[in-house]
Amino acid sequence: MAVKALPEPTLHRLPVYFQHLKRLNLRGIAVVSCSTIGRDLGLEPSQIRKDLEVTGIVGKPKVGFPVPALIAAIEHFLGWDKVKNAVLAGAEGLGPALLGLKEFNRYGLRIVGVFDADERLIGADLHGFEVRPLGFLPGIARSANARVGIITLPAPLAQGAADLMVSAGVRAIWNLAPIPVRVPAGVFVENRDFYFPLAALSCRLERQEVEAR
Repeated sequence: MAVKALPEPTLHRLPVYFQHLKRLNLRGIAVVSCSTIGRDLGLEPSQIRKDLEVTGIVGKPKVGFPVPALIAAIEHFLGWDKVKNAVLAGAEGLGPALLGLKEFNRYGLRIVGVFDADERLIGADLHGFEVRPLGFLPGIARSANARVGIITLPAPLAQGAADLMVSAGVRAIWNLAPIPVRVPAGVFVENRDFYFPLAALSCRLERQEVEAR
């Protein structure tokens, strides 16, 4: 049975709802409506309602959704309630920053190995992980049944790292290198460098300043 494609904008908004709901839960708010979420986040309630429908949760008309149940529904739909082992290729730049984020486990990821091609970094301790040679990645990924890979290497090394991950059974790659990587059918990849959002912000600011002149 084919899985119905999920609209990309919906997938981007669900984590935003999740974070907002977590804040509401901390404040002791037990029930929330799409209208309230829309008011808080500046979004249309009808769009929020449509987005939340994909999780399978059903709210009460004129009442809304129980906040804890809605949090759980989004968490389950996004797969954050099941921990997936992941390998990280890149021990400099963004790599250490990502390893320092304690929130990874909350979003269903457990880093099981850190790798790099730079001999100067091999053997270094990085947030409790020993940096291993990039060539060791397939063996460790297989033994840990890692299904997720994260790439923070320089552009010339990104494709090679992706190939190693795919050969080891990794089926989802978050590529933060400043170049897209190619993967075979059946492997998911998110090519997300930080130049695009920076360019978008800079362009919007420039246009705003031009219009104000």
